[in-house]
Amino acid sequence: MDKRLKTGLRPRPKIALGGVAPDSAASKLSPSPASRPSVMQAPVLVLNATFEPINVTAVRRALVLMLKGVAQAEETNHAQVHTTQKAMQVPSVIRLLTYRHIPQQSRALSRKNILLRDRNTCQFCGDALPASELTLDHVMPRSRGGRSSWENLVACCYGCNNRKGDRTPEEAGLKLQRRPRPFTLHTSRQLMRLIGHRDEKWRKYLFY
Repeated sequence: MDKRLKTGLRPRPKIALGGVAPDSAASKLSPSPASRPSVMQAPVLVLNATFEPINVTAVRRALVLMLKGVAQAEETNHAQVHTTQKAMQVPSVIRLLTYRHIPQQSRALSRKNILLRDRNTCQFCGDALPASELTLDHVMPRSRGGRSSWENLVACCYGCNNRKGDRTPEEAGLKLQRRPRPFTLHTSRQLMRLIGHRDEKWRKYLFY
């Protein structure tokens, strides 16, 4: 199903524009002894030049953007990483120095993005599960004209998928947790809030 979903759909645009090559810069970064190895994968909020929140990335990628002069840190935490020349505070929020136009629909239709939109939760029974224990279900079966679209695809556990079979949810005695919608900027903001709810530094950029 994944190959069919991705065929003919435009890829998700990336923040890193203008020849930013992460590999060479990333190779110069190493966590300080006081920081945990996982610090490089911690989430960082990305703001546009206008302070509009547009994405969440990992610390390693955020540091690469800073080293390349593409972004600057607006908020930092207590951990440090070291380059070959200096120590850097680990960012919590970064801001792009040049404005980037973000299309209204910036995510491609794919299994990964459907699961992200549905928060890795079966849309019939409500169980939150690892991605490996979830599949995608066509609300209106393809055999009955259902399309592979944002509005007709939901995350589903294998148990509910088998129970539903080639029927509509109503026919199978199942009820959708919520109506499936496209992945919009509003959806992205909701996910940013969920990811950053423990970091008070994010709040003034997201909770307004």
